[in-house]
Amino acid sequence: MRNLEHYSCNLLFVNPIYTFPRTNHTQPATATLPNHQAVTPIPMHKQYPNTPSLITSRFGRFRYPISATVVIFNRFTSFPPNFTISYCFHTRSRRRIGIVMKKLRSYYMHLRHPHTAERKWMYPLAVGSVVSLFLLFLATLTSPDGAAVLPLYRYYASGRASVFVEDKLRAIPVSTLPPPPRLAYFISGSKHDGDMLKRTLLALYHPINRYVIHLDAESSPEERVELHQFVNTHPVFMKFGNVAMITKANLVTYRGPTMVANTLHAAAILLKEGGDWDWFINLSASDYPLVTQDDLLHTFSYLPRDLNFLDHTSKLRWKESQRAKPVIVDPGLYMTKKTDVFWIPQRRSVPTAFKLFTGSAWMVLSRQFIDFCIWGWDNLPRTSLMYYTNFISSPEGYFQTVICNSQQFQNTTVNSDLHFISWDNPPKQHPHYLTVHHMQKMIDSNAPFARKFHKDDPVLDRIDSELLDRGPGMIVPGGWCVGVRVNGSDPCLVVGDVTVVRPGFGAKRVGDFMSTVLSWGRFRGRQCK
Repeated sequence: MRNLEHYSCNLLFVNPIYTFPRTNHTQPATATLPNHQAVTPIPMHKQYPNTPSLITSRFGRFRYPISATVVIFNRFTSFPPNFTISYCFHTRSRRRIGIVMKKLRSYYMHLRHPHTAERKWMYPLAVGSVVSLFLLFLATLTSPDGAAVLPLYRYYASGRASVFVEDKLRAIPVSTLPPPPRLAYFISGSKHDGDMLKRTLLALYHPINRYVIHLDAESSPEERVELHQFVNTHPVFMKFGNVAMITKANLVTYRGPTMVANTLHAAAILLKEGGDWDWFINLSASDYPLVTQDDLLHTFSYLPRDLNFLDHTSKLRWKESQRAKPVIVDPGLYMTKKTDVFWIPQRRSVPTAFKLFTGSAWMVLSRQFIDFCIWGWDNLPRTSLMYYTNFISSPEGYFQTVICNSQQFQNTTVNSDLHFISWDNPPKQHPHYLTVHHMQKMIDSNAPFARKFHKDDPVLDRIDSELLDRGPGMIVPGGWCVGVRVNGSDPCLVVGDVTVVRPGFGAKRVGDFMSTVLSWGRFRGRQCK
């Protein structure tokens, strides 16, 4: 290494106010800081004799030696914060030395505080890493109702805050009660359906479920009174108080909107009365179960409680011209006597504000979606209901259209109504009545429900004896029934633990049915298509 004393380098220290004059290595100059303290530059090699070799090892080989008169302030351990090295003039290589002088300041700091300089970057890095991991962990957490634990995460993830109140409202949380889930049934009938409705109710009964039954205004007052007395005097119904009857009968036209209004009426009653139920199931008096409630509750225990089972499609085909475009009026909305719907000459176009869907009038809907239809914080349920007021066979399209046009619920649909139904080909307004000839087909379908049946058809007795183990006039026995069947007595008149479920062969059939409709290709591939 050459003797650095033979080379000169001129430094210029600059701050926003004061500019130090350039100094010469033969005559170091003094300068006055803002606090009037005199500072004298000192040759660097006198304070740090090994500086040339250190510089060479830190920055690589430096072909142009630095003058020994490179200065630092002897009154400070480092340069004052508001002073920076602006440039350095070297008599032989002023450009290259100017670049290296920017690195010297950090090097001097390293010489003054070697341990701090080596480690000072580690603390901010460690703290920043811990904070980032913690925030990422919070952002991925969700509460039991599915909401984010860190509410700001969803707020900023959307890009900006919404000014619409609808975007801030969410569905009610999913129930967190332990299995088995609770079902809420609505069973409706019309004239001469009283006895059939009783039989269906007994075949569907379970103490943890809830039931609303209804005979429409076309039935006689005597028939409705008889049904009401049956509900109020049955010992098991009285014990649990989970069966309610709509005593103010509604006038219902099957092909008109009054059937939708009747279903919403029953759903509103179930919501108002409370109770911890998870799914709403609408059936008619001509429906009948093919499995016990223990079989059904056992299977539903393994399903997400926000699923909605309803047959649906957007391919209207012939229904577009025969149902969507015609405009009908249902006299049941304003008359006291039941008459059929009538058409008006004017036709209408297919809606563009929402997409029409059609399907079956029978469904299994989650409590969250029923709450959305009743409360309707989004206006879609109301506007759709008003549109379907003049739609032929509105029960086969209203709920499908609402759920598939709602972003909150369209991905919760399962394209099945859980029924075995025998249709004409092509299907007409009403399906075939089921008989003993359909028995094996019903079993092979693995569906939990079937329709439709004539009153007291022999096939119902076969279903009771072979599939439900139900005696005449009795409740279908389950794990909660601890009585003994002696001399025709009902074992369910003695009640045990109502949460005990004892599934039978029907549970396997329903499980196979669910495995099919929830298979990936059929589940996601048929949602709101």
